Amino acid sequence: MISEEQKNTVLNLVSNSSAKWKEAFNSGNAAGCAAQYEKNAVMNAKPFGTFTGTNEITAFWQKLIDDGFSDVDYIDPVVEVLDEMSAVLRSGWKMNKASGVIHKELWVIQSDGTAKLREDDFEAQG
Repeated sequence: MISEEQKNTVLNLVSNSSAKWKEAFNSGNAAGCAAQYEKNAVMNAKPFGTFTGTNEITAFWQKLIDDGFSDVDYIDPVVEVLDEMSAVLRSGWKMNKASGVIHKELWVIQSDGTAKLREDDFEAQG
């Protein structure tokens, strides 16, 4: 059983890392987005495809940024702490040129005390 203190620690780490990802995207920094993923992370971006590892993930975000996508915002995010080392974020999202849903962002606490994405499963719907 996870203590309330451990749960709050995981929530804070995930919130901080998620905010860093959004800040990087909104400032046009694809490498900064990819820095929030584990080295071998898997990103399933419907309908675009599946991207594995930070190089492929960086290229995906760079193309979106180059195509003029910006201003991402999460709509009613919910974070479920799984244990003292991980949590899942689900949310709606919108950008200037698209919107959709995050089915699952699996954030895992790293040895350096930060949270990084191991799995990212989202869908563009408009």
